[in-house]
Amino acid sequence: MAIVINGSGTVTGISVGGLPDGIVDAGTLATNSVDSAELIDGAIDTAHLASGVGGKVLQVVSSQINGTTSSTSDVYTHIFLSITPTLASSKVLVTITFGMGNATDGSGNSQAAMELKRGGTSGTVIIERTVISGNNTDSNREGMQRATMQVLDSPSTTSSTEYGLYLKNTDGATYYVGAWGYAVTWLSPACVTLMEIGA
Repeated sequence: MAIVINGSGTVTGISVGGLPDGIVDAGTLATNSVDSAELIDGAIDTAHLASGVGGKVLQVVSSQINGTTSSTSDVYTHIFLSITPTLASSKVLVTITFGMGNATDGSGNSQAAMELKRGGTSGTVIIERTVISGNNTDSNREGMQRATMQVLDSPSTTSSTEYGLYLKNTDGATYYVGAWGYAVTWLSPACVTLMEIGA
């Protein structure tokens, strides 16, 4: 079909793809002429968001972690999960819910704290919290609770980053992480969620 320039100001006869590459620029497009219906999936990534556009959830990593850690001393527990941020400027919202119990065997007062660490056993402490505290004088009684630790962290990296729990035993009693009660009477799986938030 021949290309025809009509007296009405229209052009006919141009097939799809008939214009040379680069002939249509931003100035040629009418204002508000492109909406989301014209964009293919994945056309806009996080690197092309305007400066100051943040607060969006970019990815979520979540897991239910079974099993227990039992210890009479400080120990890095089995409860950990990793995320690889897409942007170094992103923050990571860390939420860990877990069960914890102790068996004092008549030793009296007991207290332990949990540290949320970034980067493994020798990593950075993000937050510390006392999660077990009680006065147990009977070998058949035990302190127990389900605890939640949550923090908005700034890892400043695009490398895989691990978040996990570290037990700080302050009195030498036996503590169980991932369970409640003496001799692991009730298992209590941990729920770990890591959310990357665009800065």
